[in-house]
Amino acid sequence: MTNGDAMRMILACWRLLPLLMLCCQLIGCDADAPKAIRMGEQAPAFTASDLHGKPVSLADHTGKPVILRFFVPDCKYCRADTVVFNDYYTRYQEKGLGVVYINTEPKPGEVQKFADDLGIKFPVVLDPQRKVANQYRVQVVPQTVILDPGHRVVGVILGGVSKEQLDSLLLPFVQ
Repeated sequence: MTNGDAMRMILACWRLLPLLMLCCQLIGCDADAPKAIRMGEQAPAFTASDLHGKPVSLADHTGKPVILRFFVPDCKYCRADTVVFNDYYTRYQEKGLGVVYINTEPKPGEVQKFADDLGIKFPVVLDPQRKVANQYRVQVVPQTVILDPGHRVVGVILGGVSKEQLDSLLLPFVQ
């Protein structure tokens, strides 16, 4: 490659730079893109139907800490750490802890099998149109949102969840 060829390539890149910057700005700075839920933010109220058609509402847990778990039945993390949520619920439900699993796919048969296979005792709600998920700005599952007794967000966990993570976020509210 000659010096002249190198200069032409550099000039071509400089000419494309404004177009590249415009594309990045349009993709990355969408004013309508949902913003992530923030710590300390008041949790949006919701009501959704559980697997038996019974309404489940955040208001059912007024004054109590709540774990909201957004999931899909074929998620390996969702299946693997449900034992953690089951144990936590069993241990702290008498102290007011609420747990609600929120399915974000329209597969009620698979969700029922998931709940039965894993022995889930807390409410499992169906959110096939993602109304609740959109209120909480959930883009990826699994996602767990931890609420204090005033229903302010004190934690958001993407992926699998451990007992230690729940302890660090919830023990002040359930002891």
